[in-house]
Amino acid sequence: MRLLLVVLYVLILPGLAHAAPKADLWPDWQAHDPSSTQVIDHGAWQDILDRYVTVIAPGETVFDYETARREAHAQVAGYVDAMSMLAVSNLNRDQQFAYWVNLYNALTVKVVLDHYPVESIRDIDISPGLFSSGPWGKKLITVEGRTLSLDDIEHRILRPIWRDPRIHYVVNCASIGCPALAPEAYEADKLEAQLDQAARGFINHPRAVTQAEDGAFVLSSLYDWYRDDFGKSDADFIDHLAQFAGAKLMAILGDARELDVANYEYDWALNQLSVD
Repeated sequence: MRLLLVVLYVLILPGLAHAAPKADLWPDWQAHDPSSTQVIDHGAWQDILDRYVTVIAPGETVFDYETARREAHAQVAGYVDAMSMLAVSNLNRDQQFAYWVNLYNALTVKVVLDHYPVESIRDIDISPGLFSSGPWGKKLITVEGRTLSLDDIEHRILRPIWRDPRIHYVVNCASIGCPALAPEAYEADKLEAQLDQAARGFINHPRAVTQAEDGAFVLSSLYDWYRDDFGKSDADFIDHLAQFAGAKLMAILGDARELDVANYEYDWALNQLSVD
């Protein structure tokens, strides 16, 4: 029996590790106050980003986990704890969106710092379930009396409430293949510009879209896992890319209405600052 379980683990785990949860709304989290003028201060998170995020290229950043673990582990934990004490249901929608995205990203950094050094966030194997991988299913925080995982924040709150494909460009999974951890905290009064900037940064980076010699496309696995969020048809998906594409990518896309996809790729290595 033990041998059978091991064989199943080896055969099934890779597929499960890449399976994307569906957007499944938890209705309680729809509560909000449109008239609220309360502004959440994300200054502590901004201070962390200022000190430990390095911009490598447009749409590409790294985080200095090694130094942050020594200097700012408690500060990251303190910000997460402070956010957990807020009554998020009393906020307006834009404040809520900024709250959840910043909390998701800070919680991801905290999880990595809690277990650092690791080569990949998938090595932090704390999610429940025999075939689970990584930290995404682990209940990590309590907000308004409800315990939440990273998966809960992304797939039960952010995606189903806002239904905006740009969400995928602003939640960071601490991996090189992931859209960049933004060097600026998300703010309610800047959301549209920040969301567009995140989308442009990722879409125009080679890890999102490249073209093979035979003309077929190599896409980020993000566009495989969450394809419906970006458009059910090839034409819809191309329109999404074109909305944020620069001149180089537009030249590649041309007037295509269908995509010949050669492969999907994703680099799960930790998005850490290299130390020579």
